[in-house]
Amino acid sequence: MYPRAARETIVSKSAPSQADPAKAKEQIVYVIDDDAVMREALSSLFRSVDLQVKVFGSAPELLQGSLADKPSCLVLDIRLPGVSGLEFQVELARAGIHIPIIFMTGHGDIPMSVKAMKAGAVDFLEKPFRHQEMLDAVARAIESDRKRREGQKTLSELQARFESLTPREREVMGWVTAGMMNKQVAGEMGVTEITVKIHRGHIMRKMQMRSLADLVRVAETLGVRRERPAR
Repeated sequence: MYPRAARETIVSKSAPSQADPAKAKEQIVYVIDDDAVMREALSSLFRSVDLQVKVFGSAPELLQGSLADKPSCLVLDIRLPGVSGLEFQVELARAGIHIPIIFMTGHGDIPMSVKAMKAGAVDFLEKPFRHQEMLDAVARAIESDRKRREGQKTLSELQARFESLTPREREVMGWVTAGMMNKQVAGEMGVTEITVKIHRGHIMRKMQMRSLADLVRVAETLGVRRERPAR
């Protein structure tokens, strides 16, 4: 527990960031701290800018439920009884849970904070910190999670389109995105050039690509490009 004076200065009276209420409701902040006063202070802070917030007194409590499928972040005390913040960070990574973490640290925790950052934490704030410092850190963390989720969604959509291709179309896509001309692809596959052209048309339609350059970039993302045969 922190001394009363310290608790009163954990967050300053600086004005909180202005947030879009509609957008804020689509985001959530999880807080883990064994100090009830700290949990209440952070809960009030985040709710003041219309962010959803859930607070927990220990790391295991968070895993007893399910995390919301929306942009989020975790504000985590680095020193916790039982499972420490650093140990919980490792546990989340092993479980494939990629939520951005903001660590709260006390005096003398700098080496631990460096270790946390190297393990993927997005920020760490030393107590006492100001309202705006925490709100800015949370905004950055949530934005990072939003972009990660968008990237995952895009990748999943591209993978689904690729899986809609026939085996032959996938083969043609591999050769074409390696820089081979239709005639070369036809020779490599033992088919006619017109057959390759037909496959290419199907590929562009199914993959929803406008140009070969777009298709090349997607092939690189999916890791499906072939090496051109040595001549």
